[in-house]
Amino acid sequence: MDYETITYEDQGGGIGIVTFNRPRRANAMSQHMLRELDDLCARLARDDSLRCVIVTGAGSAFTSGFDLKDQADAMPKGVADWVPLLEADFKGIMSFWNLPVPSIAAVNGPALAGGFELMLACDLAVASEDAVFGEPELKFGAGIVAMILPWFVGPKVAKGVIYTGEDKITAQQAREWGLVNEVVPAAEVMTTAMELARKLAQMDPMVLRRTKMAVNRSYEIMGMQAALRAALDIDIMIEGEGSQLKREFLQVVRSEGLGKALAWREARHAGAT
Repeated sequence: MDYETITYEDQGGGIGIVTFNRPRRANAMSQHMLRELDDLCARLARDDSLRCVIVTGAGSAFTSGFDLKDQADAMPKGVADWVPLLEADFKGIMSFWNLPVPSIAAVNGPALAGGFELMLACDLAVASEDAVFGEPELKFGAGIVAMILPWFVGPKVAKGVIYTGEDKITAQQAREWGLVNEVVPAAEVMTTAMELARKLAQMDPMVLRRTKMAVNRSYEIMGMQAALRAALDIDIMIEGEGSQLKREFLQVVRSEGLGKALAWREARHAGAT
């Protein structure tokens, strides 16, 4: 399987590795990457030999979220422009939740915004000691594409993270909140993920797939899918209306680059404290 922005390796024994492969952009998820991820997951869903996938990022990041430079270049305006983009974003985040086999996020670096949500949607997670997590969207006037965090932590924690745009959650804090299963030194992330994958691969594949189905249905019965769709509808309204803050942020991205825009964002919030 040849793709431009992701890679797939068959490790044998029913284990596959999906790698986000845009290291120079901190593996930011462009619309092109999302289309490739959708194609790959459709193929994996048809692979009866597959028992588990590991999801990781090339270089020093897991994924920084959705590609803001893409947005700055495209400048979508109004609901009609935003619907197909946000639908693709949401589908990408939920790719591994909806995959029939279990997924393990091997978090080798920052997992932020949509990348954080995608990590949460994986079945299990192993994180590097220096990985960081968070939801910075509100700091630049954007909404949350997949409101998954409230399903895994209490409302005070979820609101505290989301409302403040917290994006420096440590791996240890993520483990204490139950967002990751293990925290290990950076050099051991993939080794640990592979050990876990081999344990899953020893299970009866029919039983493992149907057990994942049962767990996911439990969340569906509690209303998770309907709640996520409702939250996505609200995000479509947020982006369709467009906030002044986000317009200013994207203008800095266009005129001075993403790095300067992120610095502008942080300076703005530092001045408010």
